Amino acid sequence: MALGIELRVEALRTIAFGGISGTYAAIGTPFANPGRLLYIVNTTDVLLTFSYDGVIDHFVLPSNVSTIIDVCTNQSSTQGFYISTGTQLYVKGAPTTGSVYVTYYYARNI
Repeated sequence: MALGIELRVEALRTIAFGGISGTYAAIGTPFANPGRLLYIVNTTDVLLTFSYDGVIDHFVLPSNVSTIIDVCTNQSSTQGFYISTGTQLYVKGAPTTGSVYVTYYYARNI
């Protein structure tokens, strides 16, 4: 029986403006755990488009904006939606400065 749930975080993923173009580029490595929350920061000078498969446009993030995608709000580690292990986040656009940062959170029973 688990004593509780611990929020854990994978290593920060980042991609600088020079690695972002009009075709999708992977942001770091695929996620190693089933995720509960994504925190994405766009410090570039343009609106960027993001994809979970590198083909289909899924969402955009304006310049100098961050967003939190929380798929397990108020749920235990066995309830709610999760971002699948192995999911890769991609980005495209035409920035001339800045970077994109992705912080990925998951839960572990302790």
